[in-house]
Amino acid sequence: AAVGSLSKRTVDCTGTRLRIALDYSARWAIWRAARQAGDSAAFADFARLICGGVPPVDLLIRTGDEQRLSDFLLWECAFAELYFSRSYWPDFDARSLDTALDWYARRQRRFGE
Repeated sequence: AAVGSLSKRTVDCTGTRLRIALDYSARWAIWRAARQAGDSAAFADFARLICGGVPPVDLLIRTGDEQRLSDFLLWECAFAELYFSRSYWPDFDARSLDTALDWYARRQRRFGE
């Protein structure tokens, strides 16, 4: 229900993307890209193989009170802000999302500096 509601609330947003990845392995995606790229690939080309042209993640919300990435979007989250919620995914509702977005809005992004 939370995903359907979120989809409806963000239908007119431009430049905003929501990614939900199930049964996904970042290590496998990086390995596959390395095999495809070969030795002569430029860094940007390699990154495109991993990310498929999708921009980096700005905010990663981890539910279930786990404080780890669990092989999830390792490359894409290099400079992401990480928000950890005690709520489990089925209970992560619009209010939980608003809390996470308010937290993110107060962050000073430094991109590794």
